[in-house]
Amino acid sequence: MRETRKLTRRSAIGGLGAAVLAAPALSGAAEKSGPYADGMSFLPENPADIARSGLDLFITDVSAGEQDVDANGNSFFHRKFESCDRSITAAAARIRSEFPGVQVARSGRDIGRKGSVAVIFQFQGCEPIDRDLSRIRYFRDKGLRVLQLTHNESNSFATAYSDERGGFGLSQLGIDGIAEMNRVRVIPDVSHASEATTLETAHHTKAPFLLSHGACRSLLNHPRAATDRMIRSVAESGGVFGIFMMSFWLTAAAVPTPEHYVAQVRHAVNVAGVDSVGIANDYPMEGLTVDGRPFDNEKDTVRSYGPWWQANQKRGIPGFGPIPRHAVIPELNNIDRLALIHRALLAGGFKSREADRIMGENWTRFFEENLQ
Repeated sequence: MRETRKLTRRSAIGGLGAAVLAAPALSGAAEKSGPYADGMSFLPENPADIARSGLDLFITDVSAGEQDVDANGNSFFHRKFESCDRSITAAAARIRSEFPGVQVARSGRDIGRKGSVAVIFQFQGCEPIDRDLSRIRYFRDKGLRVLQLTHNESNSFATAYSDERGGFGLSQLGIDGIAEMNRVRVIPDVSHASEATTLETAHHTKAPFLLSHGACRSLLNHPRAATDRMIRSVAESGGVFGIFMMSFWLTAAAVPTPEHYVAQVRHAVNVAGVDSVGIANDYPMEGLTVDGRPFDNEKDTVRSYGPWWQANQKRGIPGFGPIPRHAVIPELNNIDRLALIHRALLAGGFKSREADRIMGENWTRFFEENLQ
């Protein structure tokens, strides 16, 4: 019988403390002993990649949009109702026609089915909702189950990390939007949100919420990373905090390694408890590529991320100093990342049962309990 421990607002939050030692280099093989789940991925071009990845469950962003320019001339990616309406319809149709064995999860009963991979639809931002809260129910009826409050830019609902210094947190529309999400059973996600937005979400929501993909600010001081207060608030709601693959928000070291990833997981576990931490990606399932080859940190980071990074420098957003020297952990930037992360957790001192929770049991339990 599978062991589960539900973390609620009233649960004590425990950590692994000093028992988990610094992670050594990867060695040996980790045999899959529980589900693998991913807090942020995308439908792959090749449907066979899902089986190759070992995934049993993943959240996927099915929003779409276009580049816009704000009043100050800054370029940003804007998700609109019409484009997201088309994209969620297309994603559901593609899964039905191209992805045998993959099911869009609409309720907890769709999680953990033998021979089936569960995919949870998400939008990265509330822009397609605009000021019409009935659209939350509209998109829910089309399969949406997770709704991120902001992406990289603040909107009429909430302040993003990019406005953390003077942002308002949740607006009244955002507060009303959280209430509507609770009512129709769409799960709020505070990835990319400011600390104020996250803490106010914790105050107003009547249901658990997520930070599906992020990192720990205590290990790298950038507003895109979550403070310990943010991580703890997610856990206290009964939610899950996912650690993603974007290495420039994981470590300031010149060369990122799996040990840096394990350090992020360890810190989150120490803050929130082993039942509240999961794996995320935020890159293509097969790994980040350039021109059909694996992303090369030395060749590709400045070219791929430099213009966006420098634009944020000019806007004065905290944390956007020198252009980073890397964007991926090379050893984990491939279709086998989950098995490799599992191995790294065990090599880093996590017990097998702890690693199983982090690798997928926490995400699985959360959606079994909260998809309705």
